[in-house]
Amino acid sequence: MQQDMILKSLQEGYTPYHVVDIATQYLQKNGFTALLEEEAFSLTAGGKYYVVRGGTSLIAFTVGEEKTQNGFKIVASHTDSPALKVKYEPVMQTPGGYKLNVETYGGGIYSTFTDIPLKLAGRLAVKKDGRIYGKTFTDDHTYVIPNLAIHMNRKANDGFVYNAQTDLAPFFGLAASPDYFKTLGGEGEEVLGYDLFVVSGQTPFIGGADHSYFCAPRIDNLASVFASLGALVSAPVQGVNVAYLACHEEIGSRTLEGADSDFLKSVLMRVHSALGGSLQEESGVIAKSFLLSADNTHALHPNHPELSDPTNKVVMGGGVAIKHHANRNYITDGLTSALVSEIFARAGVKTQHFFMRSDLRCGSTLGTIAQTQTGIPGVDIGAPQLAMHSALETMALSDLAEYEKAITAFFATPFTFNGGAYVIKK
Repeated sequence: MQQDMILKSLQEGYTPYHVVDIATQYLQKNGFTALLEEEAFSLTAGGKYYVVRGGTSLIAFTVGEEKTQNGFKIVASHTDSPALKVKYEPVMQTPGGYKLNVETYGGGIYSTFTDIPLKLAGRLAVKKDGRIYGKTFTDDHTYVIPNLAIHMNRKANDGFVYNAQTDLAPFFGLAASPDYFKTLGGEGEEVLGYDLFVVSGQTPFIGGADHSYFCAPRIDNLASVFASLGALVSAPVQGVNVAYLACHEEIGSRTLEGADSDFLKSVLMRVHSALGGSLQEESGVIAKSFLLSADNTHALHPNHPELSDPTNKVVMGGGVAIKHHANRNYITDGLTSALVSEIFARAGVKTQHFFMRSDLRCGSTLGTIAQTQTGIPGVDIGAPQLAMHSALETMALSDLAEYEKAITAFFATPFTFNGGAYVIKK
């Protein structure tokens, strides 16, 4: 995917609804056909397809001549990022104007959401002509959460703790209407409900004296989303290549659209069946499949190198990281790591290995959850970045291209699993 399109996608991918809209437009331009979960799948070798659930999760796949006989190659990433979710009846009046009643979504660095441009975006639930449906929405206005002046909060630089109810309320206006949210629908539409978020409105940019930094909101995890889509479109396919974009990773994935649902396995089995596979073959197909869980990882921070592992220092500009964890917060094991390392090496992909410092708590991602649902082996990978879950995150511009190169190599490299061994075909 071209650099300017990724910049635009991270700017406009305010919420998972926007991300899926951008993804479907990109896929349609590249010849993909939409499928509906509620209808039968009709598939052919050489076909390109996608299916959406809930407006926030998407599975896209390409079918080669070998169909599912060697299993599925899957790259999983997530569409959501930390944000502030708007409650119903949100407009609150104060002596100094109106503000919005919000709650935190995910584990953001919420101090970074203050004193920056914010956007109101998400999905409206509207009624028109007897139909109730969802509609992606972006508000035209820009909002802000002003900090207290240092003169009124002398502890601002001493570890001040933001209260989610009082300190993170976006300012709505001096004379705003409490009925504003009822007026957001289009011609003839009645707004019955919504899933709206206040999100970072920062504009992505290339930074550094050598133009080496890529800075944007939602790099975690839209860098993975758009790298996987770019690779899916460009990579040759032998069997079935899959890009799985799941929502709600930031809040645990235990939702209808999340990795802890039946979405991925259900679609895989329906694809297998629609391509002529039998029920008896399903377990074998799963055993021969492979999953890359693609979610960004922590780079060594130049201001705090002591917080990285002593012998596995993942650096920006060093390429894609394979992520490991003893207690299996990541799905990587020695064998699967060896396979992916070999694939990347053959393709000339710069590769690093990430381990968390042993005295720090390690995060997790959707890989372990998707693996539990499907039984598919795999590896966690990620592009190194700084300021994860901030309103503005930073990674190396070169790693953005390396990330897509790595995923393309995974899709393009034919390999099989038989008798407990992986064999890469020449």
